[in-house]
Amino acid sequence: MAQRFWENLPEALREGAARRGKANAGQMTFPQMDSEFRVVSAADEGVGRGLSIQNLHCSEVAHWPGNANETMAGLKAALAPSGELVMESTPNGATGCFYNEWLSAGVQGTVQHFLPWWMEPEYKAGEVEVASLSDEELRLMREHGLSLRQIGYRRGLTAQFRGLAQQEYVEDAESCFLASGSCIFEMKPLVERMRELQPPMSTRMNGRLQIWYPAVAGRKYVIGVDTAGGGADGDAAAAQVVEMETGLQCAEFAGQMDPQEMAAAVATLAREYNQALVVVERNNHGHTVLAYLQGPEKYTNLYEQGGMAGWLTSSLTRPRMIAALGTLLSERTEMFHSARLLAECRTFIRLRHGGTGAAPGSHDDCVMAMAMAHAVRAERMEMAHRDRTQRMAS
Repeated sequence: MAQRFWENLPEALREGAARRGKANAGQMTFPQMDSEFRVVSAADEGVGRGLSIQNLHCSEVAHWPGNANETMAGLKAALAPSGELVMESTPNGATGCFYNEWLSAGVQGTVQHFLPWWMEPEYKAGEVEVASLSDEELRLMREHGLSLRQIGYRRGLTAQFRGLAQQEYVEDAESCFLASGSCIFEMKPLVERMRELQPPMSTRMNGRLQIWYPAVAGRKYVIGVDTAGGGADGDAAAAQVVEMETGLQCAEFAGQMDPQEMAAAVATLAREYNQALVVVERNNHGHTVLAYLQGPEKYTNLYEQGGMAGWLTSSLTRPRMIAALGTLLSERTEMFHSARLLAECRTFIRLRHGGTGAAPGSHDDCVMAMAMAHAVRAERMEMAHRDRTQRMAS
């Protein structure tokens, strides 16, 4: 497009300082100005490194592959202090680099521009009958001055694109993000719950441990533990404390910690919560955490599965536990109090290979710990129900 723009300028404007030197598919140089116009892919490794950029246009940022946050950071580092940055995109869910840039626009000093589909004057169809207008259509006509022909075009969009209409033909900056993307969980309840959240009653360990409800004598608790290898650059470990009877989230730990430190922290937390049932994912580093819990920590109330301590997350158990958590997040959002957890839920997506997990640059440790806690809680509640039924029958 830039090449065509230059080639169709009047000849007088293509001379002098604007005379073109090298020209190919991705580059156009202007030797007299010691300048160039370059087009690169966001998928290229190290894109922007070593350059000094005066004007940076980032296109379709929400759909960049790989770690888009890292790519954007490299490009911003190459931008001159007096340079101009433009980021544009159709939305792709309430998560990721573009969504984060949109939310933090005020802090960063960038200006938001929202462009709804009706700004294009050609987007019109046949007029619709006034008597057929819905309340939503009347509201759009009243608030944005839409015509009956524009409403007709909108109906055509809805019929053609269905659920993707609000993503591809946006109408407001909030719903277009919520209507798009590949988040596993229902987005609207998550967003609404995040607006209602209150700070924890107390925090410990430099904020890594947050407590909303302390232990109550006589109550039973379950702690889901997602382990990690530790290290400053590694995945975080997470533990979720859930009341057995109600499912209420009582406390949450999330942070960098090696297996031995994690075992000590979990044992302390479990003893505080009435010798809670501890559910450790035994995949990967979980075996090491279990060994420290059973050895130096001498903690015995550990969940067992198939005669082995720990919970095995597999291709069979993972979809079930994630689906069950999704139901609770939609129907009983009041049980959840952690902003960290809900933020991870918003970036928990369907991956390209068909599985589920954190979006690039995001984490899912709190999600997995909570999913395990509720999976075991549901299992124990079902066992208790069967026992009560048998006692009543006898």
